[in-house]
Amino acid sequence: MGLKTFPGGIHGRDNKRYSQNEPIEIYPLPDKVIIPLSQHIGASAIPIVKKGAEVKTGQLIAKAGGFVSVPIHSSITGKVTKIGSFPHPTGNMQTAIEVTRTGDDNWIDLSDNDYTKLGNEEIKERIKAAGICGMGGAGFPTVVKLSPPENKKIDTIIINGVECEPYLTADHRLMLEHPEDIIKGLKIFMKITGAVKAYIGIEANKPDAISTMKNITKDESNINVVGLKLKYPQGAEKQLIYASTKRKVPNNGGLPMDVGVIVQNVATAIATYEAVRYQKPLISRIVTVSGKIVNKPKNLHVRIGTLFSDLLDCCEQTNEEIGKIISGGPMMGFAISTLITPVTKGSSGLIVLSKKESITYKEHACIRCCSCIDVCPMNLLPSKIANDATYEDWEGAKIAGAVDCIKCGCCAYVCPSKIKLIQWIDIAKNKINELNL
Repeated sequence: MGLKTFPGGIHGRDNKRYSQNEPIEIYPLPDKVIIPLSQHIGASAIPIVKKGAEVKTGQLIAKAGGFVSVPIHSSITGKVTKIGSFPHPTGNMQTAIEVTRTGDDNWIDLSDNDYTKLGNEEIKERIKAAGICGMGGAGFPTVVKLSPPENKKIDTIIINGVECEPYLTADHRLMLEHPEDIIKGLKIFMKITGAVKAYIGIEANKPDAISTMKNITKDESNINVVGLKLKYPQGAEKQLIYASTKRKVPNNGGLPMDVGVIVQNVATAIATYEAVRYQKPLISRIVTVSGKIVNKPKNLHVRIGTLFSDLLDCCEQTNEEIGKIISGGPMMGFAISTLITPVTKGSSGLIVLSKKESITYKEHACIRCCSCIDVCPMNLLPSKIANDATYEDWEGAKIAGAVDCIKCGCCAYVCPSKIKLIQWIDIAKNKINELNL
């Protein structure tokens, strides 16, 4: 069967070669972590510790701030030395808890070999208590995603192993090194939702991962591994759903559950399995540190709150002056101003670019070439939305589809006039929400 895909999108350089053959390396316990209270979509967590408190690895230090929120746990054993404003991977300043290490891990093994016999509510309670959220970047609380309204019947789970962002290879390595745990997490998702079918979507630039996952699921008749064409943003939920199932999630606020599907990232599947089997909170993740100027790109297993500066030190710094630092991938990640920024649950990568790679282009007038429309995976009119935003025509921007933009960046990537289309569309989207249009 041929490779599957979706309409629109772009095919740029994937730049995976720097780190795709680097096995996951466990980063040593950091001397200090900065743990943000906002690492997920929804309300920020609320601190339940104060400065001077002694905390242990895995201890709850902030409770969920609402239904759409997750609790936060200490990733090391130490003392709370500050609760205040720190740099955040989204590029701004946010409240975080600083913990300075005073000892080694003292994790209590809570393995439950009978976890498969747990009821759905018990399973969901363990996922909720562990603070699991989407680890592909969006950070949506996992237990909320697994609890759709009764009238939204879920029959299909899709595991997202696409990792379509350039440079990033953390999920690739997880599929090669921990495929069994991914499948165990997938089966937990299927049990909770009652889904009878599952797909694992993987792009063609990971043939070894496709082979590994096919081999491990060869006796699973209801789990299919789907090979996908190399095209960005193949890993976006709506595009992955269409490529895998040909189901179309409706625009104007439609969600995967509207077509009977839930999508979960491979790292989220493993974290879910560990939460249910070992009652382990989400205190670590895999981060790709990459870039042409990085001396030794790596895939590092690090504790949440570890500073990006420590990770770059582990990769022996750079061989050229840094021009730009990106948290996440270069298409949808965030440019940050300092390496004194911590890893969060959604930190998939640290990308370091040279000055030559970080050129800022001047905007020119739109030439009406329609390239942005051709590549938009959401079938929107990016140039019109941007134009409406410049004239503050928020109704027009809404009609043109601003609220459905997934901020993939395809439009800006192909624009010959170098118009900052994503920024303009984001302005429109925020204003539409503000005005409740």
